Amino acid sequence: MLVYMARRLVWTPFLLLAVSLFVFVLGRYGPGDPVEVRLGQHYTPEAAERLREQFGLNRPVSVQYGSYIWNALKGDFGESYRYQGKTVASLLGPKLWVSSQLFLAGMLITVTLGVPIGFLAALRQGTWLDPAIVASTLVVYALPVFIIAPALIVIFALWLGLVPTAGWGGFFDKRTILPALTIGLPGIAVFARLMRASTLDVLGQDFIRTARAKGLRDRVVNYRHVARNALIPVLTILGFSLAGMLGGALITELIYGVPGVASFAIDAIFQRDYPVITALALIGAGSLVIANLIVDILYAAVDPRIRYA
Repeated sequence: MLVYMARRLVWTPFLLLAVSLFVFVLGRYGPGDPVEVRLGQHYTPEAAERLREQFGLNRPVSVQYGSYIWNALKGDFGESYRYQGKTVASLLGPKLWVSSQLFLAGMLITVTLGVPIGFLAALRQGTWLDPAIVASTLVVYALPVFIIAPALIVIFALWLGLVPTAGWGGFFDKRTILPALTIGLPGIAVFARLMRASTLDVLGQDFIRTARAKGLRDRVVNYRHVARNALIPVLTILGFSLAGMLGGALITELIYGVPGVASFAIDAIFQRDYPVITALALIGAGSLVIANLIVDILYAAVDPRIRYA
């Protein structure tokens, strides 16, 4: 296992280099000049030249990229074009921490509800409970965020008065409940249907019939043999979901006033703040590698038959 993890980690720098090079070159040759965007109506050739000199944009692209990578290895992602005097790390750090907590809360809701519900639906196939679970989860999944969020606000904040409607106070604050539910509820249907299909497939395997023929109790067969094997496809989807923590939360963060990274990233794109955009791309690629490595480790923990050379 350690050898496999080391081999996977060896490829990580090459992946990050490829992503950073693509985003960096796109930022230099893509449409829109960050200098013109920043100066706006105050644009003059002299002011633009001074700004390019300040940010080093008048140097060859290869020199700029080499300098960026060298500084990034030391944790310095450069200075924001939009916020003068502010480093990218100081701007992104607090916002990434907020978005990470919010996404983790949403994923906990998705997994802790979706997986057991899907497992129960598979075990109750042929009864009224199975189609009822599938239909109800699909209804929630079909509702867009701008419908779910106001509905949750009306029910839990206005009618019941249980939670605040906006703001952010940390992972364990009441203000996390509504945005976490907004992010987590649609994913329940995905995990429930995947867990249901995977469980039904495992229930038809020969080793399950053998286990029942040996006289093992249904509870032991279901949770020791069926559930552990059915979780493997679910872990794959979980890995991609963890890797996508930076996307899909824009509307949720805007509705609830969460000071996360989503709206900040959109502003960086419109303002051509390429140091911020490049840092976000590197963080996203790194999270993808780490998430998939965690999933591979969980594979071996769930199914002892899986071994990595």
